[in-house]
Amino acid sequence: MDSFSFNTTPGIRFGSNFAITTAEEVSKKLGENIFFITDPGLRELGLIDDIIKELKKYSNIEIFSEVEADPSINTLELSIEIAKNINTTGVIGFGGGSSMDIAKLCSLILGSQENIHEAWGVANAKGPRLPLVLYPTTAGTGSEVTPISIITQEDSEKKGVSSPIILPDLAILDPLLTIGLPSKITAATGIDAMVHAIESYASKSKNNNLISQTLAKESLRLLGSSIREAVFNGKSIEARSNMLIGSMLAGVSFGNSPVAGVHALAYPIGGTYHIPHGLSNALVLPHVLRFNSTSIEAINNYSELAPIIFPEIEINTSNQDITAIFIEKISSLSLELGLEQKLREVGIPQSGCETMAKDAMKQTRLLINNPKEIYEQDALEIYKSAW
Repeated sequence: MDSFSFNTTPGIRFGSNFAITTAEEVSKKLGENIFFITDPGLRELGLIDDIIKELKKYSNIEIFSEVEADPSINTLELSIEIAKNINTTGVIGFGGGSSMDIAKLCSLILGSQENIHEAWGVANAKGPRLPLVLYPTTAGTGSEVTPISIITQEDSEKKGVSSPIILPDLAILDPLLTIGLPSKITAATGIDAMVHAIESYASKSKNNNLISQTLAKESLRLLGSSIREAVFNGKSIEARSNMLIGSMLAGVSFGNSPVAGVHALAYPIGGTYHIPHGLSNALVLPHVLRFNSTSIEAINNYSELAPIIFPEIEINTSNQDITAIFIEKISSLSLELGLEQKLREVGIPQSGCETMAKDAMKQTRLLINNPKEIYEQDALEIYKSAW
């Protein structure tokens, strides 16, 4: 077995209503002045009200609810400026991946005073950060257990900080927070979580390891058996719980064995055309898998995952045949769940394929992990097949 390193969130709390019942523990961890980061939709829905009320029994709370989808560098800088003015002692990220990504880097810059532009990339963050607690409200990004934060720059390029320093102290997983999630968002974020596990399992990263692979498989078992129920019967606590744990396990997995080509090609879709990240992944997923399926290693990996997600797949045939069936079933699942299937269906012009292909080549930290090398012409053909 090759050597590897493995890091994840040191404290995970799972349970219905844990967003409320863990308030005292969270306040002790974060201190007197808590900076609470979320998005305007969640604030308007009142999803944060009971949690804020409980936290205020122990700490002062300042709410920042300006986080948008695919959060911008301007939003990050604004959050840091406001947080400095209240002498923040700890940070909460509450919401989807966007709010958690802003919270991670806000806590980093507040704690270290470093220049954010020197932290982009892998292992460039210096730290320390302020105490940090994350509450996911979707079952998709797994950001509550990953050492990664992605921010959209002024030129629409997505840049990331990847460092164990920004792993939170606590992740609070409360399935009740996901009950009201609309079916389409449930579907897109669920596919996103599946992409994390699939790409992590097949990653060419030198740090791909037995722990990540084991977690990826368990993640896909939970996600594959529950995603339809979560989408079509969103009030099912069992399905919501399975999705939340599955998403978290996928996050732990890809936080150590990084994702690859699907994400590299999804980022320009979100950065340029503001398509939600989960849907961006879903749109290119079968096409990248098909591109990879001429690689023997990818075939072997995909054929191992196929019956975990789709137990009905017959495994008494060749790995190549199993992989082909797997890719078609992934595509059919996305359609069944009500997601758009083509780039043109979400308003992306065919002329945008060339620019996106160029932009995808900037995602070198992801492309290096893909089972098969992707060149710009390959990316263009993938986008064209997805269009």
